[in-house]
Amino acid sequence: MSRVSTLAGLRLPRLAYATDVRRWTVVVAVELLLVAGYFGLTGAEPTTLRFVFYPFVWLNVGVWAVNRTRPPAASRRQRILAGCAASAYFLVLTYAAGLLAFGHSHPDAVGVTLTAASPGWGPLVAYTTPNLRLLFVPFRVVGYLALSYLVYVAVLDAAKAAVPGLLALVTCIGCSFPLVVAAVGGVAGGVAGGSAGVVTAVAAYSLDLSTVVFVLAVGLLYWRPLGRRRL
Repeated sequence: MSRVSTLAGLRLPRLAYATDVRRWTVVVAVELLLVAGYFGLTGAEPTTLRFVFYPFVWLNVGVWAVNRTRPPAASRRQRILAGCAASAYFLVLTYAAGLLAFGHSHPDAVGVTLTAASPGWGPLVAYTTPNLRLLFVPFRVVGYLALSYLVYVAVLDAAKAAVPGLLALVTCIGCSFPLVVAAVGGVAGGVAGGSAGVVTAVAAYSLDLSTVVFVLAVGLLYWRPLGRRRL
């Protein structure tokens, strides 16, 4: 191998890294402008500052991981099975998060409602029928779609090695943990004689917990020790 080709090979990763840094710097700058513009134009005031920026953690981490992950070669049957597994996973997450609900609407409640909210949280879109309610929260939906895509890739990889499949399963359970925390907190509160402190503490930090676990889940599904399919 010539010296020129060797040096070119060394420069390419650095160039790609520099390009990524510039791209994501622009993205973060635009997100900050959106937040400033929203609160400046609406006059609204954030009650908890970190909650304003958590949606961008979900959005940026999810988009970054999906953009750098490619599924392995697989048969049509394997792709269909992996797609079904990922779709079921997405539905479970949205149902557990309350984005999808059955039988909780008023019999006369039908239609679409649009509500403005802080970027990432909104715009909130709700579709309601007498037997079905769909709620679109941008960062949640994008985050769950990203996880589902990574699960799709993990299932395809799992067909070739048992360890990545097991790791993907454990990770999926971990992704759902924050959604279970609130329910556990409610049970704990009832057992403790209706202690408001326990329930309030769980509710206050549920988004913090779900954000941490979301990032960990994306990391585990992206940096799998075996069978990785990344750009």
